[in-house]
Amino acid sequence: KSTTTGHLIYQCGGIDKRTIEKFEKEAAELGKGSFKYAWVLDKLKAERERGITIDIALWKFETPRYYVTVIDA
Repeated sequence: KSTTTGHLIYQCGGIDKRTIEKFEKEAAELGKGSFKYAWVLDKLKAERERGITIDIALWKFETPRYYVTVIDA
């Protein structure tokens, strides 16, 4: 769920490409390169190491037509 949600946030312009590239590099260093989008919402070290969501994450962004709030639990 976190990966799909993070990808949606990226595709809608809620996070920039440079940040995603940073997450991709950091995830690859831990052997979890495919988790780059999950890291948009999974901020805790334990979440990133274990590949699971532990804490609730909230992300807000705007599109040209909508104001969006995403909650990942």
